[in-house]
Amino acid sequence: MCDTQVKPTLLERGGRIAKRCFLVLLIAVCIGACLKHLSAALERAGRPAGFSRGLVQGALMPMSMPNLLAGQDITIYSQNNTGLSYKLGYTAGVNGCGVIFFGFLFWRVRRWKRTAGGS
Repeated sequence: MCDTQVKPTLLERGGRIAKRCFLVLLIAVCIGACLKHLSAALERAGRPAGFSRGLVQGALMPMSMPNLLAGQDITIYSQNNTGLSYKLGYTAGVNGCGVIFFGFLFWRVRRWKRTAGGS
C-alpha cells in the first residue's frame, strides 16, 4: 500500500492561517465588547474590585487589544479595587492566560517540527 500524503500548497496554508487569525480576532472583539459592558455595569455598582474580578480582568486583558486598536475605550484595570488581593488576581489572570496561550503555541510548534521531520 502506498502512503502518499498530499501537501497543501502555500496558498492553501496561507488561507488557513488567515482564517485562524480572523477567527481569533473575531473572538477577541466579541470578548472585548462583553468586557466593556461588564466593566461598565460593575463600575456602576460602586463596590471595589476584588480577587475574582482581578482574575477575570487579567485573563481577558490580552483579548481587549483589538478593541483598543479600533479606538474603543475598554477598562482593563479597575481603579476602584481592594488593593493587594485585586492585584494578585489580576497578575494570576494575566499569567494564566499567558500559560494557556504560549503552552498551546509551544505544543503546536513541537508538533509541527515532528511532522516536518518525518518522525
